[in-house]
Amino acid sequence: MKPRPLLIAAALVLLVGAAVVVWQARPVAIPAVEVRSAPLVRTVQFSGRVATTARVDIGATITGRVASVAVAEGAAVRRGDVLLELETAELGAAVAQAVAGERQAAARLAGLQATGRATAAAAVAQAESVLVAARAELRRTEELIATGFVSPARLDEARRAVAVAEAQLAGARAQAQAVAENGSEIDQARAQLAVARSARSAAEARLAQSRITAPTDARVLSRAVEPGQIVQPGRALMSLALDAPVQLVAPVDERFLEQLRVGQPAAVLADAYPSRRFAARVASIAPRIDAQRGAVEVKLDLDGPAPDFLREDMTLSIEVETARAEAARVVPLRALRAAGSAGRVRVQVVRDGRVADLDVTLGLRTERVAQVLDGVAEGDVVIAGTEPLSPGTRVRPELMTLDQLLAPGAGAGQPGSAGGAITRAMGR
Repeated sequence: MKPRPLLIAAALVLLVGAAVVVWQARPVAIPAVEVRSAPLVRTVQFSGRVATTARVDIGATITGRVASVAVAEGAAVRRGDVLLELETAELGAAVAQAVAGERQAAARLAGLQATGRATAAAAVAQAESVLVAARAELRRTEELIATGFVSPARLDEARRAVAVAEAQLAGARAQAQAVAENGSEIDQARAQLAVARSARSAAEARLAQSRITAPTDARVLSRAVEPGQIVQPGRALMSLALDAPVQLVAPVDERFLEQLRVGQPAAVLADAYPSRRFAARVASIAPRIDAQRGAVEVKLDLDGPAPDFLREDMTLSIEVETARAEAARVVPLRALRAAGSAGRVRVQVVRDGRVADLDVTLGLRTERVAQVLDGVAEGDVVIAGTEPLSPGTRVRPELMTLDQLLAPGAGAGQPGSAGGAITRAMGR
């Protein structure tokens, strides 16, 4: 009877050993994904703001009291619309005085050109006739002196009369010349008229400056003036956003500069309206880097009309599509391993229930997946575990979809996504 317990113990040892061998030889369960071709989109996400292409501060150019303010904040105005008016009593009186001065100067010029010329011509004719009479009298006196009928004193008087007549004629001719078309008095009258007209223009310009109008189509951003207020030149009374195409401006981390190109499409969400996405496109990339922030300024134009909810300086979340592959074989980044060859990486696949290493070349990368250009074929099962396994290890792959494997946070850059939802903002 003694050998029997020994046999039972030996059998138990054998059974335990066999169980251990079977346990150790069982396939290891590992997460895996089957390689499939699907669209792959790479995006860059960042925050930005709404900025109009032009903003202008409106102020008065003269000192005065505000009579009325015609617009409120947020109002849309057209070119030439009155924004505010100053009191005009003093300015209107100055215009009336300038108009009267202009009329007076114009009347003087017209008088010189008409009556003045006729009077000067008559004076010349009279002086000429007086001179003719004086010369005739001088000849008769000279004849009488020769015959001894008059004294020499009479000859001196006749000569003096001729000299006076000649001087009067010269004066009359000078006066006629002065009122001629290019005469000095006419030129002086024209100059006085020009001065009067300038004074009138200046007075009217000051009066016009009492009405402050919109320089172009715009929207009133702010208003800092009320009726009765005294205003002076140099002080901003209103701020206008000129009616121009809306642009989006964003500082983007310089790490993503290599991926950005002018013309790339973008999807935009306003933080205040997360359900109303709209489209934009990269318009320009600044030629310099902001050294303090390590960022480059990117401007985007809207692809269509601006949404009605957009406001100046509104915060936005922007996702720019930087690359796309319509049919890409993709693997999760967690499946990649370092390889010996330069420019290549390694993945582990399941072949006949065992682990095998394959070197692959990558193409387009996103934050969570990568395109495989060669090395694996569609339908291969790629191990997506975090720790590498020894080649030849028996495994039991637990197939998962990429969405399941990468959850939570599936979105931008996944296969089948047209860009993904904007779920966060880089560089904010």
